[in-house]
Amino acid sequence: MTVLQAFILGMVQGLTEFLPISSSAHLVLFPWFLKWQDPGLAFDVFLHLGTLLAVFGYFFRDWLQLAKAGFMSVVDRRIGFDRERLLFWLLVLGTIPAGVAGLLFHHQVEEHFRDPLLIAIPLALVGFLMYWVDGNYPSLRHVDELSFKDAFWIGIAQACSIVPGVSRSGSTMTMGRLRSVNRESAARFSFLLSFPITASACLFEGKKLMEQAGQGISMQCLVAGFLASAVFGILSIHVLLRLLRTADFKIFAWYRVFLAAGIVFWSLMKR
Repeated sequence: MTVLQAFILGMVQGLTEFLPISSSAHLVLFPWFLKWQDPGLAFDVFLHLGTLLAVFGYFFRDWLQLAKAGFMSVVDRRIGFDRERLLFWLLVLGTIPAGVAGLLFHHQVEEHFRDPLLIAIPLALVGFLMYWVDGNYPSLRHVDELSFKDAFWIGIAQACSIVPGVSRSGSTMTMGRLRSVNRESAARFSFLLSFPITASACLFEGKKLMEQAGQGISMQCLVAGFLASAVFGILSIHVLLRLLRTADFKIFAWYRVFLAAGIVFWSLMKR
């Protein structure tokens, strides 16, 4: 892998992690389309460190308030009517299903679900589902109105995103819309929910990353990918939150469907 390739993959990760189009799919597809060597799942997780920094930095004040609220709820042994305390525990609950899925199915996904044709299936299916849900469910509720039931179902949706092509942000935002949450609030909760599970995945893959750093992936490549992922991740969050104040998810749904069709067409052409 060259530094330029690492930078491009970092840029792809940063732009697609928070858009509902599946960053994991794009990190598999870019090397496949361009005939690069697949750097592997561990390098993909390292790029997530950049988007982890992006979401932490962008919502830094929110994280400080949430951490304080969560700590005080433990000290007081109650949530009460404090919305920050409630949001903290909603995020905790929403993280659990994805954590369990990662522990149970991590190795199966790494071994069997990085084939482009397999990725095309969830890309298209979630695209159609996103289009239908966003067009048929009202935007009635704000992030402050989320309940534990909402957090549980959004967490289940996030657990499904362990499969490349599903998209963590795509599945959680779609589930949020299915629960009649408005688009901007669904995106905001999705971004906040991404932090704990991404941090856990990065810690889980830490040993493997250190091994790869000495076996073909240079430190320069790791740094280039990390910085590109962080910078373009912040840009992606900012643009999407502004866009969803007036736009819908249809453009992302159609993108997913056309990308899936392109994968099938490219695979047939290569035979």
